[in-house]
Amino acid sequence: LLLFLPERSNLAGVRHILLVLSGKGGVGKSTISTELALALRHSGKKVGILDVDLCGPSIPRMFRVQDSAVHQCDSGWVPVFVDQDKSISLMSIGFLLEKPDDAVVWRGPKKNALIKQFVADVAWGDLDFLIVDTPPGTSDEHISTVEALRPYKPLGAILVTTPQAVAVGDVRRELTFCKKTGLRVLGIVENMSGFVCPHCSECTNIFSKGGGEELAKYAGVPFLGCVPLDPQLSQSLEEGRDFIQEFPKSSAFPALAQIAQQILDGTSQWSS
Repeated sequence: LLLFLPERSNLAGVRHILLVLSGKGGVGKSTISTELALALRHSGKKVGILDVDLCGPSIPRMFRVQDSAVHQCDSGWVPVFVDQDKSISLMSIGFLLEKPDDAVVWRGPKKNALIKQFVADVAWGDLDFLIVDTPPGTSDEHISTVEALRPYKPLGAILVTTPQAVAVGDVRRELTFCKKTGLRVLGIVENMSGFVCPHCSECTNIFSKGGGEELAKYAGVPFLGCVPLDPQLSQSLEEGRDFIQEFPKSSAFPALAQIAQQILDGTSQWSS
């Protein structure tokens, strides 16, 4: 029994676990994970992000903490806090690499072992939400993550797609993955749904529109909303400006705030 105590206690203070999934790469899972964490924090919640995208860990950069190191404490690794209030904490392989450009050239078993360690050995403390940012696909890392989290009863998954048919087709496979692994789909988010002009604020649908909503109808799951591309927000990330401060001023914020509100409204219903 004593062997399980550290594992239990590290997630004991986490109220809700959400996974952000997509069968497709490049649809903005890390961006949605980041913005969702900020929107939940805006609602007064304490949030952690676990970045299990081992080959492309972009979460540290989004929060401008890529040079931070992870420290050990009695119960495991201490996550990296992004603000003085300690309202957002992060864990990523990006903090464990010697050089930021190091490639993670690992076979499945080594990746799976690290994911299990991330789930068991990070001292998150008390959190309202733990958001798990995953790599694209439905393979090793996803199965390991879902299995490692299963004892802690995750709320479910948010699926991210872009509007065009090719992306929607790949995300449809993620729905099958969720069904096979018994993971509840909390809803679908359509990201990059239109481009907001920085000069006139008009929204143009570059890729097309409505693919995410159609998929949600087809699958019988909630459609959580459309998030537009905001070039000013992207630029703040590219230039290393304070994304956290700039996010509430962006055109993506109202959409993300509404998605966060739906998640907050649904937590009691999904938890039961």
